[in-house]
Amino acid sequence: MSHPPDSPPPAHLRVVPPAAPALEQSADEHDEHHAPDDSRPSLADRPDARGPGRLTRLRSATRRPVRPDWLRTKTGFLDGAYWLAGHLGHTLAFHALRSPVYLGRLLLRAPAGLGRVLGGLSRWACDAESLPLREAAARREDIGEWLRLSRQRDARVRWRGICLSVGTPLALAVLLYLVYATSPAVQAAALGLAVAVFGAVGAPADAPLASRAIIRTEVAKLTSDIVVRAMAAIGISQITNEVNKGRDGIQFVAPITREGPGWRADIDLPLGVTVTDVIERRARLASGLRRPLGCVWPDPDPTEHEGRLVLWVGDRDLSKSGPVKWPLASGERHDVFRHIPFGIDPRGRPQSVPLIQHNVLVGSLPGQGKTSTVRVLTCGAALDPTVELWIHENKGTGDLDALEPVSRRFVSGLDEESINYAADSLALLRREVERRVKVLKGLPRDLCPDKRITRAIADRRSLKLWPLVAVFDECQNLFLSQRRGKQAGEDAEFVIKLGRALGVVLILSTQRPDKDSLPTGVSGNVSIRFCLKVAGQIENDMVLGTSMYKNGVRATQFRPEIDAGTGYLAGATALPTVVRTAYLDDPHTARIAAKAIALRRAAGTLDGESIGDDQRADDAGLDVLADLLAVVRPEESKIWTETALERLAELRPATYRDWPPEQLTAAVKPFGISTVQVGRRIDGKVVNRRGLERARLEAALAQRDERRAA
Repeated sequence: MSHPPDSPPPAHLRVVPPAAPALEQSADEHDEHHAPDDSRPSLADRPDARGPGRLTRLRSATRRPVRPDWLRTKTGFLDGAYWLAGHLGHTLAFHALRSPVYLGRLLLRAPAGLGRVLGGLSRWACDAESLPLREAAARREDIGEWLRLSRQRDARVRWRGICLSVGTPLALAVLLYLVYATSPAVQAAALGLAVAVFGAVGAPADAPLASRAIIRTEVAKLTSDIVVRAMAAIGISQITNEVNKGRDGIQFVAPITREGPGWRADIDLPLGVTVTDVIERRARLASGLRRPLGCVWPDPDPTEHEGRLVLWVGDRDLSKSGPVKWPLASGERHDVFRHIPFGIDPRGRPQSVPLIQHNVLVGSLPGQGKTSTVRVLTCGAALDPTVELWIHENKGTGDLDALEPVSRRFVSGLDEESINYAADSLALLRREVERRVKVLKGLPRDLCPDKRITRAIADRRSLKLWPLVAVFDECQNLFLSQRRGKQAGEDAEFVIKLGRALGVVLILSTQRPDKDSLPTGVSGNVSIRFCLKVAGQIENDMVLGTSMYKNGVRATQFRPEIDAGTGYLAGATALPTVVRTAYLDDPHTARIAAKAIALRRAAGTLDGESIGDDQRADDAGLDVLADLLAVVRPEESKIWTETALERLAELRPATYRDWPPEQLTAAVKPFGISTVQVGRRIDGKVVNRRGLERARLEAALAQRDERRAA
């Protein structure tokens, strides 16, 4: 649109000039852009305006990582190496077992292969490949062409005949030499080579020699055409209109590349379209891509604008990837001040959770993996021998019983006594937080400049400021208590608000994330949240935080049972991330608990002052009864004394390595325990040896603790 030269430009093209020119502006620029007689606004889009320079654009560019994901961490490298070793081992074992079948196939096909070789030589010698050309020239009655082809054929046959006349005697000489003048080993090698060659030549085209050790599912490559077609089908009008006009409707800011077990596409959405709009239509997008829902994961790019979409399409559904192995499952010592391995995201990248200075809330419908999640976090804390554990399992099913031996306070039950015990723990935690505040305030500033617990402070046992992790599984049963629920909620809120800087950590899990079963003062102050499958928007936002559902972070999208163990992790990463948690069953948890006990005994933190006022060990610092119950499995009613000593030596090598069976018998005799005859069937014969009964050990330990309590 044009306008008269003396009239002011339209409003949308005008900007108000500054009140005074910048001091750094040159005199020429000042004279040019700020003439004394010019009081009119200047144009907003000037034709001579220049954008940022090349160097500025390069500095603001995002550098892609040099190393691939599997090389960035030790865990990723080891996982890749273990997978490769397993893959090669499986392939070799598969073909080694079938090698006799392969040999039989070669022997059966070798005669046919020999016939094919001789037939091919005869056709080569007589130049059979040129026969169709000569016949075609004869049909066309092209005498000149036929004569030319015939002369070529005669020359070829003459030359090839000379080659055969020389090569055939040489081949016969070599054959006679192998038959009569070589060792049996050379003859066998030559025969094997001949069978392999002739057998491979004689193989039918539709019957390969070797079977496939691994059947791979071929996944189509993700291309821009596929993505554009799928994006146009999800119901966003801005994209659909652009595609209908013959344009893409979206812009690819980088080539589609391979990332982990899938494909990654970085996309700029049309103006006004956000990543949340696409996430809301994830099911439609999966349909448009013709991929399972568990393979399609649209995410925002936290380093870019709200319209930058990172679309990752995996080769396999996340729910079908199998149980996730926990990196600490072998029971090595861990530092709770570092992140605890938690699981993997859809791209197979490891995800971890920090505990110190945080509190954790886990919520979901029943049967979606809450207990497994709590186990992973609790076991990670248990493998730090300086951590004091308080475990309250208010479901009553015994899911965390394996961790009782390593816990300072423990309860499992849904009855009133168990609820009261959990409420008492919160009251004790509140008093503990108040005590720690006073101790921390009195520390010198050079020792504690930030007024928060550090590894160095936690290792000073005299301060009693070691990390304290309190677990409340199915906490809704506690907060819904008519008599203790309200006070328990107030205590929990107090501990969550102040305890995080003092080394006190709460891990809460609930299957009823509403305002009645989970006080808003508790849910609103938790820093790390993990939400598995929930029923609706209210429950989603109660666990993950206000407006999370509106922003596209929706745990309602997970499929019941299919996606069990998969949820949104918020607070541990820059953006909420989908994570499939590691899986620990009860036997694994029991083995980790035994390792945790051994670590605490070695560090001197299992008894005495290190865990409060507990006096479970005797005056010598040795608790034979507790050690025996730690190594005798619950399913073992009786055990040989020699077997018990082997396990005790593994638990505490420095103490039990040199013990003879008689010393163990003498150690348990003061508790009224005597050995009994234990029979075991070995190689079809019953072998009887002296041993111990687990029931007697449990009874003796209970009687001793009752006497000490009295």
